[in-house]
Amino acid sequence: MDGGGREELDMEVMKPLIDEQNSDGISDEEHENNFLPAEKHYQLGNEEGITFIQTLTHLLKGNIGTGLLGLPLAIKNAGIVIGPISLVFIGVISVHCMHILVRCSHCLCQRMKKSSLGYSDTVSYAMEVGPLTALQKRASWGRYIVDFFLVITQLGFCSVYVVFLAENVKQVHEGFLVNKTAPINVSATSSSSEKRSTDLRIYMLCFLPFMILLVFIRDLKSLSLLSLLANLSMAVSLVIIYQYIVRDIVDPRKLPPVVGWKKYPLFFGTAIFAFEGIGVVLPLENRMKDTTRFPLALNIGMGIVMTLYISLATLGYLRFGDEIKGSITLNLPQDIWLYQSVKILYSFGIFVTYSIQYYVPAEILIPAVTSKVEQKWKLLCELVTRALLVCSTCAVAVLIPRLDLVISFVGAVSSSTLALILPPLVEILTFYKENLSLWTIFKDVFIAVIGVVGFLTGTYVTVEEIIYPASTVLANATESISADLNATNLVVGLK
Repeated sequence: MDGGGREELDMEVMKPLIDEQNSDGISDEEHENNFLPAEKHYQLGNEEGITFIQTLTHLLKGNIGTGLLGLPLAIKNAGIVIGPISLVFIGVISVHCMHILVRCSHCLCQRMKKSSLGYSDTVSYAMEVGPLTALQKRASWGRYIVDFFLVITQLGFCSVYVVFLAENVKQVHEGFLVNKTAPINVSATSSSSEKRSTDLRIYMLCFLPFMILLVFIRDLKSLSLLSLLANLSMAVSLVIIYQYIVRDIVDPRKLPPVVGWKKYPLFFGTAIFAFEGIGVVLPLENRMKDTTRFPLALNIGMGIVMTLYISLATLGYLRFGDEIKGSITLNLPQDIWLYQSVKILYSFGIFVTYSIQYYVPAEILIPAVTSKVEQKWKLLCELVTRALLVCSTCAVAVLIPRLDLVISFVGAVSSSTLALILPPLVEILTFYKENLSLWTIFKDVFIAVIGVVGFLTGTYVTVEEIIYPASTVLANATESISADLNATNLVVGLK
């Protein structure tokens, strides 16, 4: 299949909620007529399907983004020893929860005689067949809960992208100004210093009209070429980042093996943000030709992702130590065009990806708004709603202009719910009649408790850091003093 075809499939994978909603209109009788064993049920209506390699590719695309670049700072918040170990632990649990979700979906498809189920429908039917009458009566709440957190997650990703774009473009711009004005006199140096102090929020607002225009493209297939270029640019950027960080690594003994517990929730939020790819698992299996090979594809794909995460996170922290920033791209040199181009390339990839992540919440929320207006106003109403949603993601970025905190907050609030809390609870509800072993119940409760504790502590610590950024203020002050000293030394040297 050519590149454009792959991108069309990628666009389709980004619509799990829309597919679930569309499937609700099919009657149970039609589902009964198409009822097949669990190992075949996802092949219905999708004779061609996607291959093993395509499934693997989509798994990688769905899990690699800005979260990867923020993991070195996450290691700093945990420690050079406990950080990588915790990453492996969270990764294994996340993949296990993906397998749980797939297995529960298979079982519920057989019981409910459905051709396929998405994440929200799986949770809803699990509540319906569960042992508690209170949950059975409120089974529809399961669908709303999952949809709510999926929308929050996707819009959260978009807010992270706004901060990422602003920080990287700001640094590229500042690097350009420094290189341009370095050989100039004292007054020029002073003017350059003033320009470099441009507030990060100004850059966010500059991106706002372009992002609004981008999301006005309602058919994602129109972006297939741009999406392909974005994927290539991000892949090239990662190769360049790796070749830079492996050249000068600090002695691990100079770094703290374990950091205090107050910073660990920030690590948890960032890590679970990075591993939160559970939303694309069922849509991918829905479209796979040979669904019996999906567990293998999932294990291989997530194995590659875990290797990439742990290696970049550990090497990044070893390379930059306590100077590591919210995105490792911000630690790359500002005076070398190759590393400046990395920030530009990755920013281009993230800019295009913004529209793809935006698609799911837009397609859920916009119909609910446009259904209440007359036909002649529907297009205008849709465009206004799209613009307002973009403004909301930008507003969150403006209110929390720190990449690490936005990532940690989104991870703690929504990613922990979708990736760790719901899947084990769904397994207990789905299989309680089949004499679940005490080990399985203990394991599921343990995973859910980890998710809940991560949710509460991660949210608390992140919000506290947002409201009382004492450490940030101190760091910024130190950085400002350092910048002033460097400017002074430059001036003296020029004299």
